[in-house]
Amino acid sequence: MKCLAFAVLGLVAAGAAAVLAFVQGPGEPSAEPEPPRSVIAGPLKFTEIRLLSKYTYSYACSTVDLNGDGHLDIISSDAEPNSNLYLLLGDGKGGFKHSFIQKYQKQENQPIRLERHAIGDINRDGKPDVVIVDNLKWDIRWFENPGKDAITRPWKLHRVCAPKELPGSYDVAVADFDGDGDLDVAASSWRFGNRFDWFENVGSPDKGTPGNGSKWQRHLIEEKIGETRAIVAADINKDGKPDLLGTSRTGNLVVWYENTGKPGKDRWKKHVIDDKTLSPMHGHAVDMDGDGDLDVLMTYGIVTPDSANSHMICWYENVGKPGKGTEWKKHVIVAKFPSGFEAVAGDLDGDGDIDVVATGWGPKGRIVWVENTGDPRKDWKLHAIKENWPNAVTVILADFNRDGRLDICASAERGANELRWWRNEGRVKAK
Repeated sequence: MKCLAFAVLGLVAAGAAAVLAFVQGPGEPSAEPEPPRSVIAGPLKFTEIRLLSKYTYSYACSTVDLNGDGHLDIISSDAEPNSNLYLLLGDGKGGFKHSFIQKYQKQENQPIRLERHAIGDINRDGKPDVVIVDNLKWDIRWFENPGKDAITRPWKLHRVCAPKELPGSYDVAVADFDGDGDLDVAASSWRFGNRFDWFENVGSPDKGTPGNGSKWQRHLIEEKIGETRAIVAADINKDGKPDLLGTSRTGNLVVWYENTGKPGKDRWKKHVIDDKTLSPMHGHAVDMDGDGDLDVLMTYGIVTPDSANSHMICWYENVGKPGKGTEWKKHVIVAKFPSGFEAVAGDLDGDGDIDVVATGWGPKGRIVWVENTGDPRKDWKLHAIKENWPNAVTVILADFNRDGRLDICASAERGANELRWWRNEGRVKAK
């Protein structure tokens, strides 16, 4: 694999972030500059910037400092025929230099349909690696971070499971589930697997050595649960052990699985958060009300007929002081949000409370932010950021230009097939 096809053509228009572009070759997206667009969304102003376009399937993105320079980078996945995993190295000022983690060369061992992924130091060498599903070959791989000096060269590829071992592999999460000092992997498996599993990063217990990502053992969490989608690692009951939050779209389930501390021996205890709202998709565990425990934020409605009991954004209050995940109270954020795909939370407007950013899937896809007006249990205000953005999917919040404000990055799959970010310019100044 070579990254020489990426050549600097120029910068986007003055006043926007410096985004480096490249010459588009076969099996590559386009970073041709597009004029930045100013977006007024309620009390906030954003600058919308396209990072990459002309994917074949832009389903997922994530962010972390991969090369240790103190600046956030972006990882973005693509599927066949491109089948690349893109690396966008950030400069801390909102500029990104484009490269590859995988440049597809039609090699038998390479993953093909790269989708959702998670970041963690799998081999314990101090550098963040990438764990990703192959939704076509039905397995999980991990890419080994080669370090700062070789970051733009092909990353070494390793397996978490064998081909076809995880039918419909869909989403992944990483955490030290068994408390042995290394990171393990949990996964969902869509409509072909209908199950949740976790994969133990096996070390040498007799020598007291944690795993390094070279050997894995699969453990079942639950099977025969319809179309598993989200899988998120979080300590729901505040006992110091990572639990798992999951969704079953056709099973209409939002659940969390309690980690006993011996997940390889004991069965994970299942707790139902909601089994009545239709078609849950992607959400996250976050303290929505600031009471010191983790609540659950969720979207609903993808591939589901119109229903008053779906197509919404809501959050579930972990009741208690603090809550232990045994009692939940549902609060609706947006009652009518067509084909909700993913919701994330953060303080976008700098007023000290948690706001929400969400994507809506479908031909009239969209991305919005929802303003917390002070009481997260009521009176949220919806603000459109981009309407008619077909098949908007994964969204992340991060301060890419280090100005103290959370920015937004999101991908849209077949339809738009691109990756964009919205630089948060802060509150609109009164005239």
